[in-house]
Parts: sequence; structure tokens; C-alpha cells
Amino acid sequence: MLNATRRDERLETLGLWLRRQNYAHAEITPAASDASFRRYFRLHLRDTPPLIAMDAPPDRENILPWLHVSHLLSQAGVHVPKIEAADPQQGFVLMEDLGDDSYARVHDRHDPMWEQAIEAALETLVLMQKHVPNDGLPPYDEKRLREEMELFPHWLLERHLEVPASEIRAALTPLADRLVAETLRTPQRFTHRDYHSRNLFVAPPSPGVIDFQDAVWGPITYDLVSLLKDCYIDWSRGEQRRWLVKYHDLMTPHCRDLPDAEALLFQFDLIGVQRHLKAAGIFARLFWRDGKRNYLDSIPRTLGYIVRLAQERPLVAPLADALQTFVVPRLEEARARVFGDETWTR
Repeated sequence: MLNATRRDERLETLGLWLRRQNYAHAEITPAASDASFRRYFRLHLRDTPPLIAMDAPPDRENILPWLHVSHLLSQAGVHVPKIEAADPQQGFVLMEDLGDDSYARVHDRHDPMWEQAIEAALETLVLMQKHVPNDGLPPYDEKRLREEMELFPHWLLERHLEVPASEIRAALTPLADRLVAETLRTPQRFTHRDYHSRNLFVAPPSPGVIDFQDAVWGPITYDLVSLLKDCYIDWSRGEQRRWLVKYHDLMTPHCRDLPDAEALLFQFDLIGVQRHLKAAGIFARLFWRDGKRNYLDSIPRTLGYIVRLAQERPLVAPLADALQTFVVPRLEEARARVFGDETWTR
């Protein structure tokens, strides 16, 4: 049975597809949405655990990469949602429900399992980097790294803050050159690209992992940044160091070219700058292009990682100064300009 207050042709088509999968009597309720055009629905069943149906409109989302990476991760022993049925032409997948205990929720409720959950996430990260092969994964090469950094000046500076990109070019260009060089000589392995608290679930026997369709073959440090410099929860420098050393200990037996812990921390910090510039630009794009407002709230935290890093990495100081001069003070101004009295919604 579909719960819909207005006509939703995609939801109706999904209902017809689910009936063909023998789930005609399941009650369907919204489960989640994400930063893409995908939607998720929960099927409530009488005598068995619930399932999740993914709706990925084929004209907006190609689920073949999702299915391919799901297979790679499953073969490696990673807990990804078990697929019950899939229809790539229509853009539907029926899969295991990992529940509601995302790492973000575990953190927000100050659950004592948090420490254990992070250790399990690091173990799963090593498992992915050790066992997932480079089977058709695109490289995280210089072109991709630089294109992603350009999201920041285009969407956040010029589109959202109305600040000329030239205000940070002088600070960003030399740092970007060093960042790219360091990243390309970091050991390369499977890279999830969004390995953070909203995409990890406490789902024993190991963390449940979702949103992996954009995986690439890239630096081992990138997913560490996603986890330990999460854009949605605050991580102290002490916590980052402690868990990075834990990762280093776990990874040492499986990576002959692994740098020592301090060198790894440096590479971790540099790719973190790339990720946070990219993420801040994407958050602005999600608002202006896709009408998703809530991601704007994560921009101050995301850029804050770069600003604070300057205290330890002089290389980052010019960019941090530019952010504090041209960007951070204008974030609230932009909010007032765009939202006015706060009753306005997109």
C-alpha cells in the first residue's frame, strides 16, 4: 500500500514493480533522501524484517555503478545492503534495510558505542583497501582533483557569496599544486569517497556501508578524511591523530609503501583541504541547483577544518587567511540575503 498525499508517478511505478516482486501488500513509507536524485522507501512487512526500495530515476541516475561497486564490496566481505531485486532500466533496487542507527545518530545521542563503532569503521576501511580490486574504477587523477576544487570558487564564492574567485586564487593555486603532487604519490587503493557518519550504520557483525556508487581508485587518505574530518560532526585534532595512528597500525601489514604516521598525517591534511573545498562547493550547489537547503548549515564546520589546520601547517595559512577574510564573514550575510525572515523555503 502506497502512502502518498499527491500524485507521484515514480512512486506509482515503483509500487507496480514491487507488486511484480510479490510485495503487493507491503506498506511503503519514506525512508530517506540524499544529496543525489535518489529516494529511499521502507517496505513494512508482516512476518519478516523490513526492506528498502531505492528509486533512482534513469534520466538522472545510473544505478549500474552502484550495482557494480556493491558486488565488489560484498565479495570483499564488506557489509553492504544485500540486494533482493534490481531493475537498472527502471532505476529500482530492493535491498536489505540497515536500520536507523547511522553513525551520525550514534554520535549525536552520545552513545557509549561510539568508540567501538569508529574502530570498526577503520577495520572495514582497511578491509576495503586490502581486498577490493581495481575493477573498472576510475582513477582519482589530477584532472578530477582539480575539477572538484573548482566547485568551491564557482558555487560557493561566486554563486552563493557573490565574491570574485580572484580573491582566493593567489592563495589556492600554489597549495593546490602541492596538494595534487602529494596526493598522486600517496598509496592508491579503493576509495569510497563518502565514507562518513551518514553513510555508515551500526549493523552487526560489521558496519553497514551505503552510498558507494562514486567509488574511485584513489589515495588511502581520502576516506580517512571523510571519516575523521566529517563535515557533519566535529572532530578535534587530538581525536584525528589518535585514530589515524590506529589506522596506521591496522594498515601497516597490508601496505608495503605506507608512509610513516607523520608523513601519512601530512598527506591526510592536504587531501582534507581538497575534500573540504569540494564539499563546501557541493553544499552550495545542492542549494542553488537542487533546492536542498540543509546542507548550507555544514559549510562553516567544513571550512573550519581548513582554517584550524593553518595553526599546524604553514602551507595552508594563506588559504586559511583568505577564507577568514573573504568567506567566513559572508556566510551569515548570504543566509540573510537568501532566506530573509527565515520563513522562506526553496
